[in-house]
Amino acid sequence: MASFNDRIIATFRANKSVAGGPWQGKTLILLHHTGRRSGRQYVTPALAAPDGTTYVICGTLGGAPHDPQWVANLEAATGPATIALAGATVTADYEVVLPADPRRPRQYGIWRDNRPKAREYERMTDRQFPVVRLRLRSSL
Repeated sequence: MASFNDRIIATFRANKSVAGGPWQGKTLILLHHTGRRSGRQYVTPALAAPDGTTYVICGTLGGAPHDPQWVANLEAATGPATIALAGATVTADYEVVLPADPRRPRQYGIWRDNRPKAREYERMTDRQFPVVRLRLRSSL
């Protein structure tokens, strides 16, 4: 997976926040996060769906049976996240919306409607995907 993500990140950076391919016309971000155990810095590409003044990202891990590590890293972190979006690096407050949260169906629906493969991922696992709402601290 790292090699796949590395290619997306390199394309995103080389093309001023555009990755093309299946992400053409979609909002792709690079989420910077710190490993909760290792303390290492990571960058993870994520498809973001706009929701008013916020963005919604989802921890599908391509339909894997477990949540991606970046979700747990965000849950363990204190303070805002850093994201690359639309050619800028910005700070964003975030909230992890877990499956038991009554707001999750709406938030997930926004993301799912923006990601055609979402229904395919749903069929691959029994878990409900965690959703993260991002609110930018500054405008782009």
